Amino acid sequence: MNLWILMLGLGLLTFLTRLSFILLMGRIQLPAAFQRALRLVPIAALSAIIAPELGYSNGTLALSLANPRLLAGLAATLVAYRTKNVIYTILAGMAVFWLLSFWA
Repeated sequence: MNLWILMLGLGLLTFLTRLSFILLMGRIQLPAAFQRALRLVPIAALSAIIAPELGYSNGTLALSLANPRLLAGLAATLVAYRTKNVIYTILAGMAVFWLLSFWA
């Protein structure tokens, strides 16, 4: 029972935190620097999820050219930088990963 109360309380806290930004967005003017920083939050969150997956192979840190995930991530980053196209980025990363995995 205590676990359910904890989960409901944390869920309510998360909901209220997000709701506060939605309700206050039209009523207050946030500083320009804060607005610029908010635009970078999704990128930072996605990077925090993806980076560990690229750097680890079989549960160990693998920052070498033998790590196909790292090379595929680097290829996808290069394609994303050059083309600014999500589909091309995904296709390039997956193609490099599959080729290197098949080759290894």
